[in-house]
Parts: sequence; structure tokens; C-alpha cells
Amino acid sequence: MSTAPSLTSMAKSAGCAAKIAQADLAQALAHLPKADDPNLLVDHAGSDDAAVYQLSAELALVETVDIFPPIVDDPFDYGRIAAANALSDIYAMGAKPISALSFVSWPIEVLGVDQLGAVLKGAASICSKAGISIAGGHSIVDKEPKFGLFVTGVVHPDKIIDNTGVKEGDYLVLTKKIGTGVLTTAAKRGYLTSSRLDEAILSMTTLNNTAASVMIDNNIDSATDVTGFGLLGHLGNMLKASSITNQKKLGAKLFYSQIPLFKGVGDLLDKGLCPSGTERNLKTAAPLTTFSADISHNFQLLLADAQTSGGLLMSVPKARLKTLLTDLKKNSVVPCAVIGQVIETKEPGQIQVES
Repeated sequence: MSTAPSLTSMAKSAGCAAKIAQADLAQALAHLPKADDPNLLVDHAGSDDAAVYQLSAELALVETVDIFPPIVDDPFDYGRIAAANALSDIYAMGAKPISALSFVSWPIEVLGVDQLGAVLKGAASICSKAGISIAGGHSIVDKEPKFGLFVTGVVHPDKIIDNTGVKEGDYLVLTKKIGTGVLTTAAKRGYLTSSRLDEAILSMTTLNNTAASVMIDNNIDSATDVTGFGLLGHLGNMLKASSITNQKKLGAKLFYSQIPLFKGVGDLLDKGLCPSGTERNLKTAAPLTTFSADISHNFQLLLADAQTSGGLLMSVPKARLKTLLTDLKKNSVVPCAVIGQVIETKEPGQIQVES
């Protein structure tokens, strides 16, 4: 009796590392006509986490979709991670999820239906924690397995937390460790036991709902979640979008020693275990990023590591920082690291990384 291949062996890339490079995506999106619907409050133009459509003076829909190939071999965990990752965009916008649809492409003849059922069960378990159901979806047969969710949320139009509210002097707060791309790539290539992934899986299956609730209570104006474009990519999007909105050239200074990392990721990079998506991210970020001389190339890669279901990155005014950190810790959102500060720079989106 033949044994079905592992999930990750059937995927070219793991999780959000499968994303198209930012530069290529921007070039493709340039073909979309500019939206002229006044009710479309947030669209793709600002590279934000989700689209927002206003239905009334007090209600707006928040819509997002996230789909990726297997990041782990356990199908139940794969479904959980994919669901948490998709829901994260809703939380990053300060919204409440209300429903989800699933999308799956699956090599039925190779993997069968039982593993697909486990993926769906895992996703449903996370959606249940978020207080929503998977109401339906779409499926196709494909050689490479892929799974994800379309998620709809709601928010008051005046309470949207987007990526345009960054102000000079704000502090940057991150709520999850960095390094899931390196860890899952190492596991996929056989360099890491499944138990070494436990901490990363716990992180990737932890919803950002609690962090988002604290963020909303503290009236934070701007945030994003850190996923496939890495910390540098998503921070860069925030800075560029806010520069346009505020008509000021905003950048950031990051302190490498303050950025929370998963244990052992540096050693894995020394062995060449780097996702291709991470390398693409660093190449994209390089023109607007400067590193102090003591930050090695591998350390630079970590800041560009393609995350899956990463944490929230908030831009926090100094006056609210202490209370925010206290509330995050009180609600067991750990880490909640202050990793840098927003500064004025010569070009929008410039990032300086110091040790």
C-alpha cells in the first residue's frame, strides 16, 4: 500500500513565502483602473491589509482573501494556520470578522479527501474561536495543494485602522516573533524536527484578536500585520502610504536587538535555509533600507523574512505607548516589543536599521 506524500513536499514554497514579489505585484496592479466609487474607502492603491466598503454612516464592510500552499505537513495545523492568517487582516484594520468562505485546490487522486477534511476541520476550529463560521466556498483539482479563506468583517467607517495614520515620533510595536519563514523552510527541507516547529505553530495559530482589541481600546490610528512581505516590506508600505496622506517624508529607525526572533533562526540561515520569498523581499527593500555595518546579511534576511500569520505592527504615539504596553502584557500578548520609531527621512519609506 502506497503512502501519500507529505503536504509540504508537494508545494514549491511554504505558506506566505509563495507571494509574488512586491515589485512584480505593483506592476501587475497598475493595470487595474483607479476606483471612483466614493463608498470604497480603502482599496489596493495603498497596499493595505483589506478593502473597506461603506454601507451606511455607521457601517462598513472589510473584505480580505488569503490563500497559500502547505506550510506544515499536519493538515489540521495547515488549516488552522491558513485561517488565522486570513483573519489577521480583519483584525489589523480594527474590524470584527462576521463570516468566511473557503477556497481549496487539491490533488484528490494523490492526497485523497481525508487530509482535505482535516484541513477544513482545522480552519473551522480557528474560525470558531473568532466567533464565525465557514459558510461556503469553492474548490478545484490541482497538482499543488492550496487553501485559504475569504473573510468579511465590519467596522464603523470612522474607526478604521489603516496604514496611513503613521506620524513622526510614533513608536513601532510588534506583537509576534519573526522567523516563521526560515523555520518552516528548514522543516520542509528536512533540517528541523516537527517538535522544533511547535513554538512557531503556536504563534501562527494564535489569533491577533486580543492584540487588536487592546489596539482599539487605546485608540491606535495606524497598524498592519506582518506576513509575506516581511517586516521591512509591510513597514515600508505603512511609511509610504502615510507619507502621501500626511504630505511628509516619513521613514523609520529600527533597533535590531529589540526585534523578537524565534530561537535558532540565525543558525538555520547560516546553513542556507532561506525561503526564496525572503530573498525577494530583501531585494525589494534594499533600495530604501540602510543597515549598520555590524548587521550581517543573514540578520538583514530575517528582517525581510516572509512571515505567515505574523503579529500586528502598530504605530503608537508616545503619549499612549506606556498604557498600550501595559494592556498588551495584562492580556497576555507577548511579545509586545518596541522595535523602533518613526522619523522624517529624505525619501518616503526609508528605513534605518541599527544594532
